[in-house]
Amino acid sequence: MSEVILTDANFEEEVLNAKEPVLVDFWATWCGPCRMLAPVVEELANEYAGKVKVCKLDVDQGMNTAGKYQISSVPTLIAFKNGQIVFQATGLQSKDALAAKLDALLN
Repeated sequence: MSEVILTDANFEEEVLNAKEPVLVDFWATWCGPCRMLAPVVEELANEYAGKVKVCKLDVDQGMNTAGKYQISSVPTLIAFKNGQIVFQATGLQSKDALAAKLDALLN
């Protein structure tokens, strides 16, 4: 199970209406730290499969959604639970730090 690719069109359905908590990676193809974070996000998607939905939104493709959440720098990770933002982190994050936040989200 890999990440769900988000667009402006499917964001509400995949994220805001999701039954499980959702981690969204707001990223861009031209962003070096985003590329460094990508394998971490992918590992989390695999390890939390069935518990947390992990999604990616290319901010250049999903400008409306990125604007709505005031994404001014990438990578930005936002976790949603029941359609509400639970935490937000900007910049390169360690896998351990993100896993701790996801574990807290599930408890």
